[in-house]
Amino acid sequence: MTIEFKIEYRTKGDEVIAVVFKDSDIAPLFLNSYNDATWSGVIAIEGFPANSKLEYSYAVYENGECTRIESGVMTHSIWIGESKNTKLYVRDTWRDLPEFAYLFSSAFSGDKVFVPYKGANTNKSNTIFRALVPHVGNGKRVAICGREGILGGWKMPLPMKEIAPFVWECGICADYAARYEFKFVIIDKNGIIVEWERGENRELYVTDLAEGEVFYSPEMEPLFDSLNRKIAGTAIPVFSLRGEGSFGVGDFGDLKDFVAWAAHTHQKGVQILPINDTTISNTWTDSYPYNSISIYAFHPMYLDIRQLGTLRDKNLAAEFEVKRRKLNASPFVDYEGVNSTKMAYIKALFRQNGKRVLASVGFKKFFEDNSHWLLPYAAFSYLRDINGTPDFNAWGEYAVYNEERIKDLCSITSEAYPSIALYYYIQYNLHIQLLEVSKFARSKNVILKGDIPIGISRCSVEAWIEPHYFNMNGQAGAPPDAFSTNGQNWGFPTYNWDVMEKDGYAWWRKRFSKMSEYFTAYRIDHILGFFRIWEIPTHSVHGLLGQFVPAKGMTTEEIAGYGLEFRPQFMTTPFIDDEILSDIFGDNSDFVKDTFLLPLASGRWELRPEFDTQRKVESWCWHNGCSEEIREGVYSLISNVLFVPDRNDTNLYHPRICVQNDYIYKQLTTAEQNAFNALYDYYYYHRHSEFWYKQAMKKLPMLTQCTPMLACGEDLGMVPECVPWVMNQLQILSLEIERMPKAPYQEFGNTYYYPLRSVCSISTHDMSTLRGWWEENPEVTDHYYRTMLNHGGATPHVASADICEEVVCRHLYSPSLLAILSFQDWLSIDENIRFSDVEAERINIPAVARHHWRYRMHVTIEQLMANEGFTSKLRSLIDNSGRG
Repeated sequence: MTIEFKIEYRTKGDEVIAVVFKDSDIAPLFLNSYNDATWSGVIAIEGFPANSKLEYSYAVYENGECTRIESGVMTHSIWIGESKNTKLYVRDTWRDLPEFAYLFSSAFSGDKVFVPYKGANTNKSNTIFRALVPHVGNGKRVAICGREGILGGWKMPLPMKEIAPFVWECGICADYAARYEFKFVIIDKNGIIVEWERGENRELYVTDLAEGEVFYSPEMEPLFDSLNRKIAGTAIPVFSLRGEGSFGVGDFGDLKDFVAWAAHTHQKGVQILPINDTTISNTWTDSYPYNSISIYAFHPMYLDIRQLGTLRDKNLAAEFEVKRRKLNASPFVDYEGVNSTKMAYIKALFRQNGKRVLASVGFKKFFEDNSHWLLPYAAFSYLRDINGTPDFNAWGEYAVYNEERIKDLCSITSEAYPSIALYYYIQYNLHIQLLEVSKFARSKNVILKGDIPIGISRCSVEAWIEPHYFNMNGQAGAPPDAFSTNGQNWGFPTYNWDVMEKDGYAWWRKRFSKMSEYFTAYRIDHILGFFRIWEIPTHSVHGLLGQFVPAKGMTTEEIAGYGLEFRPQFMTTPFIDDEILSDIFGDNSDFVKDTFLLPLASGRWELRPEFDTQRKVESWCWHNGCSEEIREGVYSLISNVLFVPDRNDTNLYHPRICVQNDYIYKQLTTAEQNAFNALYDYYYYHRHSEFWYKQAMKKLPMLTQCTPMLACGEDLGMVPECVPWVMNQLQILSLEIERMPKAPYQEFGNTYYYPLRSVCSISTHDMSTLRGWWEENPEVTDHYYRTMLNHGGATPHVASADICEEVVCRHLYSPSLLAILSFQDWLSIDENIRFSDVEAERINIPAVARHHWRYRMHVTIEQLMANEGFTSKLRSLIDNSGRG
């Protein structure tokens, strides 16, 4: 049997098109073209199993190297029948992603379980229609219906068969060449048409076919209105959940109950913050959920103890119950109290039930599938505990990870085994519980959306066992934005992307794959980091002295080309004079001069060598009790430079971010300022567009398409113009926030013009809530009230429930695919249920480096379920907006 492949694709230069076959021993088929646009080729298939599926993709080769291949989780598919067919004619179009790829994600396919059919009967059929269709619902099928009698005469649809997930085929036996006019339809279990596809009738021309020849149509993508739905949902951290039986913090049992409440209100999405283990110091500073010690392990505090059985020691159980009630009555999460008490309870349960659980078939399967991360994580946790530090450099013989040594440590015969096995027990039960939440959410058609942090802790399992993947001499962060005028320094090591690229980003693909076990959608935290990351030197505290990596530094000749003479001493070292010192420190100027500075000529000063970095100043201030005002002031002196030297090449320079607000900029003449501004604008907004586009396209196609989850990106902040190029091409949903518009000329985003492929929200965990924002800046609020809500009269000082409902509705009626609002913003629409303390509802303040993440719901999930008035109001708003 032979197969002729044909595809329309415009090539250039020495490019050629090839067919690459999946999971088979068939070598790539290189196609031929007479015009560099229509490509075809024939291959003889011998010994291919009958009644089986042949999957393939198209690729572009240049000079023997593959330069591009069709991306996406779905390959092309045809069914090879039993085989009296002598030749198959396959017609295709290049496909990276379906036009509406999000509909094919697990977020929208729900609890779909693919049951393969045997495919179209190519022994009796000689014309095969192919279609890509999202999940049509259980009990329904795709069919084809057309003008010709053989296609049902517009009355009797021909059912199609799903030969691969979302790939449908239908065969007919044509006696002669014909032009077919048809449409795809959805039929119920009785074969009755319940919906026709949108758009004009389709046409397909088929030439005469000899006996044994079969024609395969291109894969078509019909769109059905019933499948193109928008949803509403809630964003809330798991730790913020409150149930009657909680242990002072939300857990996975509470998460399941919250999903049930969301479904009860006709919401179809629940978004959470990262849930990975962050246990570093066993203090409240570990409450920061983005500083994980493992990309796989979950935080022990999310374990629902109610599902682990009861303690046989009734007195001990009663003691824990008293503590549980006290912790659960707290208005905030008592991070230290919750974790110390809950861990003691877990250890008691482990002593009682651990051996039985670890001997179970379920645990053995979990251990087999997850040992690659579970062993090093458990060993890391044990060594952290006995050494009193997560800094593995202080662990003596275990400072450098050795796989065999760790296997010995984790061996069942090791003295450490009981302590290590505790972490097996915890992670296994967390896995079971979150898996149950995931299954429940799918059964309710609720998207469970996780969060993938951009960084890891430099004291983490991954940094210990795979240090080659990271640059430990840099700190990841973000340049200045609306959240923080000094930028953000997260302290994470940055990624060694060159090393990661060599193994096809296996580290990331394994991470995404693990997440897909539980989630149907995910948020890529700081997606801009996949284009470039803001890397801050380890000697800096603030983010102002950072530079984008990778980035193209500027030569002194380039700088001079803008009309700015480059003066290294003046432009790259802190400019300090008496006027600046007086302005920053006032009466403390003499103390600062005597302590931190050395005099130069003409009222100029320089930093003493022992204080020439922010970390040195931080350390001195910590040990000597220096005031925050002086410490921050000295930090600002250190960052008062016009250019930052490149981290690798000292002959290249980067303009310091936001330096126009600093003192050194004021030392420039007007002409120099104009030259610098032109240079600055080009450098930050145009110079790297193509460069960063290529950087992102090396990584994101492979990562976002290695699982069926729906990809969403957090694309806020200083966004390069190439970011929307990539996100549109890969169909990654953007994040739209009304108070942080993407267009620089807008004060507020217009919700009615948001893109379809987006997630809209009023606020995020890094912002004040709607009510909090309303009270922050009366001038901004007044402008919003008049220009966006179109109200007259005096602007209210407080956002009433009616105002909040109006803002909520603006988002519900937006074109955004997902409207995911914070729990606090949902509550704001009801005066009877919203919290009286607006400030207490804030989750995080990015400008505060060590913020205590402790927000909790002020009502229980049980009270929410019982509040029919609020539930009905929510359900009505969602249904009326078309998101129910």
